[in-house]
Amino acid sequence: MDAIGETTVATGPDVPFAWGYCFKEEQGNPPDYCVANQQWPCVPGKKYYGRGPIQISYNYNYGPAGRPIGLNLLNSPETVANYPVVSFKTALWFWMTPQSPKPSCHDVITGTWRPSAADTAAY
Repeated sequence: MDAIGETTVATGPDVPFAWGYCFKEEQGNPPDYCVANQQWPCVPGKKYYGRGPIQISYNYNYGPAGRPIGLNLLNSPETVANYPVVSFKTALWFWMTPQSPKPSCHDVITGTWRPSAADTAAY
């Protein structure tokens, strides 16, 4: 899971941030992560950088992640960092939802997804 950037490596018990999820928001000065998208348009002044335990980024993730929980996260992406229940709901959404051409994390881990010949060749 280190590939998603929110986990850390087990290098020692006394190393800061070495044992799991440490930040509810992307650190530093992240960009706005806004890309042109007619279905999920960016709201002026909002940034769609990584937030939550599985940090979702980009307007095209914030929009659909908010839909099943009844929130307009395009208008208020900061809600993901400020409300723990919302934070974990978006993490579960990301974990369970396939995003073409990618399968869901859940389907990969549980073995439900089977790579095609093209997938295997690309590896």
